[in-house]
Amino acid sequence: MTLPKVAKIRQKFQTESIKDIPGAIGEQFLHVNADEKIKPGMEIAITVGSRGIANIPLIVKSVADEIKKRGASPFIIPAMGSHGGATAEGQIEVLEGLGVTEESTGCEIRSSMDVVEVGKTSDGVPVYIDKNAYQADGIIVMGRVKPHTDFKNKVESGVLKMASIGMGKHKQALALHTHGIKGISEMMPEVGKVAIANSNTLFGIAIVENAHEETAIIEAIEKDRVEERERELLKEAFALMPSLPVENMDILVVDEIGKNYSGTGMDTNIIGRIRVLGVEEPQKPSVKYVIASNLSEASHGNALGIGLADLTTKRLFEKVDYQAMNENVITSTFLARASIPIILDNDQEALKAALRANWGVSPEKARIARIPNTLHIGELYVSEVIFNELKDKENIEVLEDLHEMKFDENGYFLPM
Repeated sequence: MTLPKVAKIRQKFQTESIKDIPGAIGEQFLHVNADEKIKPGMEIAITVGSRGIANIPLIVKSVADEIKKRGASPFIIPAMGSHGGATAEGQIEVLEGLGVTEESTGCEIRSSMDVVEVGKTSDGVPVYIDKNAYQADGIIVMGRVKPHTDFKNKVESGVLKMASIGMGKHKQALALHTHGIKGISEMMPEVGKVAIANSNTLFGIAIVENAHEETAIIEAIEKDRVEERERELLKEAFALMPSLPVENMDILVVDEIGKNYSGTGMDTNIIGRIRVLGVEEPQKPSVKYVIASNLSEASHGNALGIGLADLTTKRLFEKVDYQAMNENVITSTFLARASIPIILDNDQEALKAALRANWGVSPEKARIARIPNTLHIGELYVSEVIFNELKDKENIEVLEDLHEMKFDENGYFLPM
C-alpha cells in the first residue's frame, strides 16, 4: 500500500502569556490581602493536581515562597481523586512526573488517602477533605480552569473541581462518580463550595492557559467568589482554547496519550469523542479513526483514554498498568474509556489498517493529521489533501514541505 505524503505545519495563535510568574503571583497575594490571612507559624496546604499544567513547578514554588515571606510553612497535598492508582505513593509519583518535587518547589509533600467528612450537600452527598489539608491552618486551593472533557456546564474543570474531587481524594471521587455524569457535572460544584466553606480555605488560585499551553492568567480569588469568578474565567478559557486546523479527518494519529496531557488521556475537545453514556457526542471535529501510538512515561502505566482510540500499537499495549488504569476508570464509571482497541505491531501497520477501512477513499486522498499529543497541537503533520487546503492561510506556517512518511526500523513514526 502506498502511503500519502505529509507536510509539517505550525498553527499561529493570537496569544499573550505571563512572563514574570513569581511577580504575578506576588501581586495576586496582595490582591486577596494575604498578609491578613497568612500569619507567622501557620501551616498552609497547597493543592496540586495531576494535570500537565504549564510552569506548574514554578507556580507552586512561587506560591510557597509567598507563604514563606509571611513567616508561614507551606506544604503540598496531591489533589487528584483516584489518580496514581488511588495510593499515597502513586500520587507522589504523579507529581514527580510533572516535575513537582520537594526539591523543585522548596516545600514538603504530604500525601495520604485519608479524608475527613466536613458536611453534606443539599442532595445528601457527603463532602470529604484530605486529612492533612483539613488539619492545616490554611488551604490554598489551586487549579487550572478549562473546558472539561466529560461534560459542558457553567462550571467545569477548575478550583471547585480541585476543592471537591481533588481534595476529597478517592472517597469523594467514588461518592460523585456513583451518580454518573450528573455527579461531576451538577453535584461537583456544590461539593466544592461545601468543602471550601467548611474548611480553613484561605482563597483559590485559578490558572488559565492560552492556545500555546502557556500561562495566560493567574488569579487569586476570595473564597466566597470562587464560583462566580470561575464561571467568567471558563468563558475566557474557551476563547483561548486551541483546536485542530481542520474539522473533518479520516485518520488522526496521536503520538502519545497520557494523564499529563488530559485527565482522559486524550482531550475529548480536541479529538471530538466523549464516549460517556448519556452524553451526546460532539459534532466536530469529525474523525473516522483515531490511532493511539504510545503512552507517556508520566502516566505510570495508566492508559485511561485508550478506549477513545480505534487502533493502538503493541508498544502502548505493553506499557499498560491495568491496576492503575482500572482503578481510575472504575472510579469514574466511564468504562468505555479503558476498552482496548485493535492492537497492531506498530504505527505503520495501524495506519495501513485504518486506510484499509477508509471506505471509498484512496490512500493518497486520505485526510490524515498527526499530533504529538492532545495538549500540544500547535505543530502537526498533515496529509497532502489537508496541506493543500491550509498552506496559503495566514495562520499557517509551513515547517516541512510534502515528503514521504518516515518510520524507524521498528515501523514507528520518527519523533516530531
